[in-house]
Amino acid sequence: MDDNSPGRLAIVGPGRAGTALSLALVARGWTVTAVAGRSPEAESTRRVAVALDARPVPASDAGRDADLVIVATPDTAIAGAAAGLAPSLREGALVLHLSGARTLHEFDDLLLARPEVAVGSLHPLQSLPSGEVGRARLPGSWCAIDGPDSVERIALTLGMRPFRVDAADRMRYHATACVASNHLVALLGQVERLAADAGVPFEAFLPLVRATLDNVDDLGTAGALTGPVARGDAATVAAHLDVLPAEERAAYRALAEAALRLAGREDHAELQSLLSGEVVG
Repeated sequence: MDDNSPGRLAIVGPGRAGTALSLALVARGWTVTAVAGRSPEAESTRRVAVALDARPVPASDAGRDADLVIVATPDTAIAGAAAGLAPSLREGALVLHLSGARTLHEFDDLLLARPEVAVGSLHPLQSLPSGEVGRARLPGSWCAIDGPDSVERIALTLGMRPFRVDAADRMRYHATACVASNHLVALLGQVERLAADAGVPFEAFLPLVRATLDNVDDLGTAGALTGPVARGDAATVAAHLDVLPAEERAAYRALAEAALRLAGREDHAELQSLLSGEVVG
């Protein structure tokens, strides 16, 4: 793949991320030649193949007519799926995985068999709950890339904002993404439970969440921080701990300690004592 013109692509692992990327490329003129899932007969494989106007094929045949092969399997299956593609790949093809945690070493076995093919990775830093919703969210989203310049061109074609992450930092990057998305959802799960305990609708808190994210975008994390920890209000924090269910206190303390560091109040002895558990509310 040496130019910006649309080409032919195949997808191995037709889940949400792979389908979203494929739909986005189709919208920009690409043609999907093949879809490979658990088997050509699997309902999920056939459903995505129909949506992409492609043939359902065994994974070992997926690369036969493709300029680009997207390997969108679970992380633990990337290396095996890529190696299985080797006999079918065209010379000059690009094989791309979508993992945020894995490096290009997932392609080591593939490159032993087919050293002339190109390999890369593109991890959308975005939540993709379905193929269609994901396709719409890709433009404007950041993405971590590795590999040849053609990977960056694909990202830019999709309207994404590519950046490179060193292999040594890849797992740290992925952990950060999990905190930003998965752990945020877990935190909102706590909000939902505490709201129910207080007899307040969970939905009442969502405008506050959205406004807080806007403040972070505008002011940065330290500038957006408000509340009792930022003010050094130990009495209110103690009252919170007193009314919280025991199973909710550990998360509250951990997040309040993080807020304490962000606020630069690590020297506030009373808050430190409360949050370390030395003082029981």
